[in-house]
Amino acid sequence: MTAIKGVCCVAGAGPGVGFAVARKFAQEGFAIALVARRQTEIDRVAGLIAADGGVAKGYAADLSDAARIPVVFDSIKHDLGAVSVLVYNAALWRECPSMDIDPALFGRDLALSVTGALACAQAVYPAMKTAGAGSVLFTGGGLSLNPQYGKGVSSLTAGKSALRALTFVMAEELRPDNVHVATVTIAGQVEPGGAFDPARIAERYWQLHCEPPGQWSVESVFRGD
Repeated sequence: MTAIKGVCCVAGAGPGVGFAVARKFAQEGFAIALVARRQTEIDRVAGLIAADGGVAKGYAADLSDAARIPVVFDSIKHDLGAVSVLVYNAALWRECPSMDIDPALFGRDLALSVTGALACAQAVYPAMKTAGAGSVLFTGGGLSLNPQYGKGVSSLTAGKSALRALTFVMAEELRPDNVHVATVTIAGQVEPGGAFDPARIAERYWQLHCEPPGQWSVESVFRGD
């Protein structure tokens, strides 16, 4: 394997898009930090990346707990180095009408979708600002473009809508520091082997990361094309 190009952290590294993005960036020469709740699963993926000649390590954390996030990123920095690419991919599909959902659960879902994203970005931002470079990429959803179709999944619809808004705000604020903030808005159901295959979607994250300064996109909508 060639020299390590940097450290890519995939926060919310679940099966599907998260693991596909991790593999893509590992193939491109990045050391990978995988953050998710289940240590055994992220260790398994870290092992697969290592078997392909890459460098990867898993970190167990509940990303809805914002107070825990700085501790996790301190560990990543100690083990692998400062994060140069953050991919935030955490969210929860909870089927429950808006008038029936427990407000505490609604708040927890928003914490996972949005507050965790903010806390992770805040954790990696100082090193990116010092380096004068970095990418912060969020996984968005089609419901943020058409929330009227979010019947029955109110917390996910609200979370993805808020995350999209946060992305646009953060992109403007961090651009002067040469930190690229963007979202891959997945406008369809992720399914291996189809138009929304995770590996195809992962390519879009890489394309955003590779955009040169001055030509940065804030949103890339993946419609299966």
